[in-house]
Amino acid sequence: MQRPFRIIARLDVKGPNLIKGVHLEGLRVIGAPQVYAKRYYEQGADELIYMDIVASLYGRSNLLEIVKQTAHDVFVPLTVGGGIRCLDDVTALLRAGADKVAINTAAVHRPKLIEEVARKFGSQCMVLSIEAKRRSDESWEVYTDCGRERSGISVIEWVQEAVELGVGEILLTSIDQEGTRKGFDLRLLEAVHAVTKVPVIISGGYGQSDHIIGAIEAGADAVAVADALHYNRTDMQTLHHIAQTTTVTVRTL
Repeated sequence: MQRPFRIIARLDVKGPNLIKGVHLEGLRVIGAPQVYAKRYYEQGADELIYMDIVASLYGRSNLLEIVKQTAHDVFVPLTVGGGIRCLDDVTALLRAGADKVAINTAAVHRPKLIEEVARKFGSQCMVLSIEAKRRSDESWEVYTDCGRERSGISVIEWVQEAVELGVGEILLTSIDQEGTRKGFDLRLLEAVHAVTKVPVIISGGYGQSDHIIGAIEAGADAVAVADALHYNRTDMQTLHHIAQTTTVTVRTL
């Protein structure tokens, strides 16, 4: 039996600009995020993810207006993250047109926020964003503030705790692989996949077609692609074709 697999366009935003970096650093301006979001939607993206990558650092988010404009032209699920600190922030984003929210820093600092969001809006709305950095071959640490701050928390332990609190989906970003085009961190993905039934989106490192195949085989439910789409090294049709021609059986725990 084959499980549905989603191809998601990830758009990292700083201020009014779509940007891209390597290891979450060295940011380059790409263009207007709404323009790219509409392009990926028209190409057939299953979902879109907007991440304000400096919102936690500066204590504010500029995404509300961008989300409002995007929601007029895009009709697939839209996940939004960055600078979300409380239920009022979630409410504002959902009213602006978001379908789900992705929370990292505030959830690490106050895990009860996960429970509050899930209880008020449903687990399907609560996406746990994890920025993971490798400590050893079998160990990864959670980072916050767009990969700037160490938390001292094990990724695997955090996944288990967060799922108990009500997380409905995980956006798993490898800081080590992000922007490198060298492939996803499949060991990380497999380790997370092994401890939860919650859908996992793997992000950070896509460079060529066999990276999609590896992610599917390692247990991902979706991949989030940025660099390769922004620089026209691939398109949604190509990514969907790769996914549709890769056979994988439904996992059981």
